[in-house]
Amino acid sequence: MVVIDEGEKYRCNICGNEVIVTKVGGGALVCCGEDMELIE
Repeated sequence: MVVIDEGEKYRCNICGNEVIVTKVGGGALVCCGEDMELIE
């Protein structure tokens, strides 16, 4: 999933890592070889 806005939260469904976006760079977040899921 491509990052769209600052403040978005993403979670890895494999290991549980969570990320909050502080700067949008136009790429996708990947963890454990799979795209991370946007959470609210």
